Amino acid sequence: MSDAARVLLERADVLGAISEEPDRLTRRFATAAMGRALDQVAEWLAAAGMSVRRDAIGNLTGRYEASRNDAGTLVIGSHLDTVPGAGRYDGVLGVLAGLAVVERLASGGRRLPCALEVVAFAEEEGVRFGTGYVGSRVWRGAFERSQLRLVDGDGVTLEEAVRASGGDPERIDGAARRQDDLLGYLEVHIEQGPRLEKSGLPVGVVSAIAGQTRGLVVVAGEAGHAGTIPMTLRRDALAGAAELVLAIEQAARSEPGLVATVGRVDVASGASNVVPGRVALTLDLRHADDAIRGRAREEIVSRSQEIAGRRGLEVAWETLRDTPSVAMSTPLSALLQRAASDLGLEAPLLVSGAGHDAAVVAGVTPAAMLFVRCAGGISHSPDELVTEADVAVALEVLERCVELVARSVEDGENG
Repeated sequence: MSDAARVLLERADVLGAISEEPDRLTRRFATAAMGRALDQVAEWLAAAGMSVRRDAIGNLTGRYEASRNDAGTLVIGSHLDTVPGAGRYDGVLGVLAGLAVVERLASGGRRLPCALEVVAFAEEEGVRFGTGYVGSRVWRGAFERSQLRLVDGDGVTLEEAVRASGGDPERIDGAARRQDDLLGYLEVHIEQGPRLEKSGLPVGVVSAIAGQTRGLVVVAGEAGHAGTIPMTLRRDALAGAAELVLAIEQAARSEPGLVATVGRVDVASGASNVVPGRVALTLDLRHADDAIRGRAREEIVSRSQEIAGRRGLEVAWETLRDTPSVAMSTPLSALLQRAASDLGLEAPLLVSGAGHDAAVVAGVTPAAMLFVRCAGGISHSPDELVTEADVAVALEVLERCVELVARSVEDGENG
């Protein structure tokens, strides 16, 4: 697979040059840059012998037909949109990996007893309209039409953007992929974390996609003059918020698998000579077990109340998002691990702390993910990097897994 890996990385470079901005990679949903990227991938899919279609929201699908008419369909895919200032492999790797597997089959004139579809979702990151997984939710049939009224930073509605990019908002409800022939969904993705690199392993299999709680916490005290309010009489909201941040970190460190992040702290006064009277901070809490995540949130809320009471402060919580965890298909994940084992490789089970299209697709068909080692665990950055050798390994595992699914279909075990 070394030649296929080299071609894949070359194609990632081509897509990495398709951007809204001249000096960095930014490719948001329903923009001219996204249109060019979809056109380029459509060209590659067609050249590989696939029939190509684009749905009402902009999702692109290439289909490689089976050797028999009553075949089910195995889907391989990911997304093509990016965050601002992105790397070249997040999402793109999964689309190009599916393409590479089909090209190998086509070059040998082979058809499997199941059809293959490579899908490039037009939106996953949620950057332009503040809501993610638009592409996969439309594909699944779970898109809420009320979101067509969402507005981007330029005052353009989602509906207007879809129409301007060649889509058809009126046909979105009918764009859901029919489910009766689906065998499963496979997504190859960079790990976006350092665990594989720390373990010295090129690939891993995702066991679950962690649930998320995102919240806003407001700590209120009393503003005052920095030079005249004695320390013993202060109701310093920032000092209380600082203690809460450390309590959040301690809670996460004490529970295996739990991660907690305070990513933003807004101080109301913002002046060096004012005792802060109000501070707002964000909390991002993630774990693969929703019960553990729920208990951790309760503990953090309790600690915040204790800190506030001791310091003469008030604290208020608002939940902005509460997303349940999603387990990947055990049988399909086992096939990925077996594929790796057949090739003499170890592919450990890993929880994904980041969200992926596979979490949405899992609602209608078995879904599994293969993680690929990335340098330093860096993602959402121009420094995002994978090696040709690791990509070759991932392609070998993916191809072997596809063969195993096809064999189960041939043996009548796909039910």
